[in-house]
Amino acid sequence: MNYTVLTLFPEIVDAFFATSIMAKAIHRGVIGYRSINIRDFATDKHHKCDDAPYGGGAGMLMLPEPLGRALEYAGAQKKLMQAEAQEAPNRHNKRARVVYLSPSGRLFDQDLARELATEQELILLCGRYEGIDQRIIDSYVDDEISIGDYVLSSGEVGALVLIDATYRLVEGVISAESLEEESFSDGLLEYPQYTRPEIYDMLRVPEVLLSGHHEQIRRWRLRKRVEKTLLVRPDLIAKGLAAGRFSAETRKLIQELQIQSSGGQGAAEFEGDTDERN
Repeated sequence: MNYTVLTLFPEIVDAFFATSIMAKAIHRGVIGYRSINIRDFATDKHHKCDDAPYGGGAGMLMLPEPLGRALEYAGAQKKLMQAEAQEAPNRHNKRARVVYLSPSGRLFDQDLARELATEQELILLCGRYEGIDQRIIDSYVDDEISIGDYVLSSGEVGALVLIDATYRLVEGVISAESLEEESFSDGLLEYPQYTRPEIYDMLRVPEVLLSGHHEQIRRWRLRKRVEKTLLVRPDLIAKGLAAGRFSAETRKLIQELQIQSSGGQGAAEFEGDTDERN
């Protein structure tokens, strides 16, 4: 996986690629990275990259000319050219996917992270001010993506969220075992974790985790995952049930805990969900 980040402030993103697991992945050649300073593609002596929007309104917009030149330098193609290249015979190279981080984009989630992690290259366009000229979006951008229902002043922060969520899913970065029971991996949040000391501030590690009984530990962790998801993200439970993502064991736990929380009511809602289908 290769990441190309187009930004007015490359120092914000450069530090991320120089530390921790990401730095190791780059060193091993699993991940590739480059940052491109959009100001380098401005032609005036002040390297101006923004101007007032037509029609009036607050704030400034990023100019299309420096953005277009930066995107071309990064290897992005205009959509019309991409379509023509895809229709041409003997086409071999898959083009980089261009993503613009925007609060008005498609909502980013773990499923989308998995999808993006399969790409060979992502070109990430970081907006600033009031955003970018629509003609750049129309000409170059494949996906507008939002990391949440809130507004940031920095597209770089959004790009780093997307990068952090996707690069760790690339084969060879993190072991598959470490990813199996993470939050959202199968529609549930993660179970609580404990380490030494066994007693901290008069609070003990749950006995089952000290038992060495792997099956009991597995069942305890699954129950805790279901409990936490029901408590703080019941929408994930509803979504997982509707999509058939849960095993028979998980569905049975959901039913039991739902009934407990409702004082014995609600069993009919899950009637038939405790069969042995997987």
